[in-house]
Amino acid sequence: MRPDNLRVPVGVGSTHIERYGHGGVPIILLHGFGTCAFLWRNVAAQLANGGHTAYAMDLFGYGESDRTTGADLSITAQSEYVDAAMTSLRLSRAILVGNDLGALVGLKLAATRPERVAKLVMINPPDIDDLPPDDVVAMQRSTAKFAFRLPSGILGAAPLIETILLGSVSDPANMPTRLIARYLAPYAGMDGVKHLLTLGAAIKEEDFESVDLADIATPSLVIRGREDQWVDESAARSLQNSLPNCDLEIVDKAGRLIPEEAPDWLVARLMELAVIDKSETLTGEMV
Repeated sequence: MRPDNLRVPVGVGSTHIERYGHGGVPIILLHGFGTCAFLWRNVAAQLANGGHTAYAMDLFGYGESDRTTGADLSITAQSEYVDAAMTSLRLSRAILVGNDLGALVGLKLAATRPERVAKLVMINPPDIDDLPPDDVVAMQRSTAKFAFRLPSGILGAAPLIETILLGSVSDPANMPTRLIARYLAPYAGMDGVKHLLTLGAAIKEEDFESVDLADIATPSLVIRGREDQWVDESAARSLQNSLPNCDLEIVDKAGRLIPEEAPDWLVARLMELAVIDKSETLTGEMV
């Protein structure tokens, strides 16, 4: 299934969104650090085949979204861009599904605009008390320590992206060279490393300093790939225990990128959640 490619204004620029399907329950899919909307290609297509509308969104500054000079790329700002995109798309509420950084963007939106988030699914979210996460810290240290070894040409970001992606799957076979190349594409060019570092530097603990998780009543689900190498399982359990209406599910033989390693399982679980929302007459259009 080919998606509809949309350019959606969010104030400081435009985001790139791939829309799969029409009708049913709107499901917004948010990727994490080092990936983009491409992460959701298999999940989104199956959700559309199941009768729903899936919106795979490039976070601002990522993928094919704009890179406005000086734009705020923090978690708080990203949640506001998602909110603005929903307004542009005429979506009053949606199920938000976030992987890694995208999970924290969804969590922030649920804290600030709970009426927007019908349900929240967080896949391998980083620890909000330990930001930036380990993969970003490792990237920053590697860049500072080995800057003279990094290629200075158009593929300068390649070793950084490859390290992050291979550490995000349970089996390297699930992240072949062709996939790494696809995820590297937004960072190709002389400024690729610089932009990647800019995105990493925007991930900070302060975005959750004023958030009381106990106040977030949104029905939530934390999904963790048991073999996530970047975030300890205790972070997922702590988040579940801190949210008043949250479940936790562990997926075997999967790392952080569950949409790559277990898309069929994830689709089945999301379809279950969407059936419940259909009974609540969530149509996805503003009235």
